[in-house]
Amino acid sequence: MSITHPAGFVASGVHAGLKSNGNLDLALVVNQGPRFDSASVFTANRCKANPVLWSQEVVKDGVVKAVVLNSGGANCYTGPEGFQTTHAVAEKVAEKAGIGAIDVVVCSTGLIGLANDRQSLLDGVEAAHAALSADGGELAAQAIMTTDSVNKQCVVQRDGWSIGAMAKGAGMLAPALATMLVVITTDAIVPADELDAALRASTRISFDRLDSDGCMSTNDTVTVLASGASGVQPGAEEFTAALQEACVSLAKQLLADAEGADHEISIEVLHAATEDDAVEVGRSVARSNLFKAAVFGKDPNWGRVLASVGTTQAAFDPADLDVAINGVWVCKQSTPAEDPATIDLEPRKVTVTIDLKSGDATATVWTNDLTHAYVHENSAYSS
Repeated sequence: MSITHPAGFVASGVHAGLKSNGNLDLALVVNQGPRFDSASVFTANRCKANPVLWSQEVVKDGVVKAVVLNSGGANCYTGPEGFQTTHAVAEKVAEKAGIGAIDVVVCSTGLIGLANDRQSLLDGVEAAHAALSADGGELAAQAIMTTDSVNKQCVVQRDGWSIGAMAKGAGMLAPALATMLVVITTDAIVPADELDAALRASTRISFDRLDSDGCMSTNDTVTVLASGASGVQPGAEEFTAALQEACVSLAKQLLADAEGADHEISIEVLHAATEDDAVEVGRSVARSNLFKAAVFGKDPNWGRVLASVGTTQAAFDPADLDVAINGVWVCKQSTPAEDPATIDLEPRKVTVTIDLKSGDATATVWTNDLTHAYVHENSAYSS
């Protein structure tokens, strides 16, 4: 029941006809109040889909009362008609829910350049509104899936209030954000400005640290809605910690479902001069196709790690770097150390630790290996 676990929310998932296989493809989430505080973050891609362009305006006043999401088509680069379709969908949700269209966030996911059938979407909104339920979170999570093999949900429970969340995403996972749609709900009382601060603090250490294949989407949206239905107003620090827990859970679920991946790789950078340096180094390794292919081949090739570190502007001494893979320190002071042959890369989880010896900052970036299955899936996706 993830997104409908917190009080004050109903949701649904229906088949609107966008997916030819008959799977669910339209989800609706409605905040029933009594409060309607909200915050959102969107893709940093300059080429943004029509729903993002619409929703960026919607969220400016910190009030969102409903979120409608479709899979089966991104509605990106579909011309003025595509934006009009987004507007029409928001208007239909508003009509059915008795709210204003300017309070409706619209999200789409799927192929770029594919025009979604407007009437199918409008009929889908009708069906979704009729199906709204306090038990509808599961179907909503299924309806936003594209290449996902499983839906992604989580609940974070606190004393008297909770957070529920759902996400979709399995490829093009790269910051800012990842290729994903995320809806987060809470029944806590959290004013919109506090929600915004908490959300940005949470995405910074979760979705923005997820770098599956270095490709950035046009549609990424993360929206958090607060109903206040619990009557409990947690402190800002307590709420932010809970929201970070939810976002990290979803980020790791996205990584676990990365297209075709055999390994989930956690890259921890220690003793960096700044957090930005640590992230830059971790991201450089995460985007090394050579290293990712080596992990796929179960080859602990630590030289490819050092080569990636050297492409960054981070502060470090190239002659004094340490690297461990799965806890085995294969490189000390930039020279061979423990035997790489002792590393077992059969398990799905892989850890890489890089010690820059330049300060006290640390950061972790998550990625996955580069596999034949990833190439196949992304070569065949449009068909």
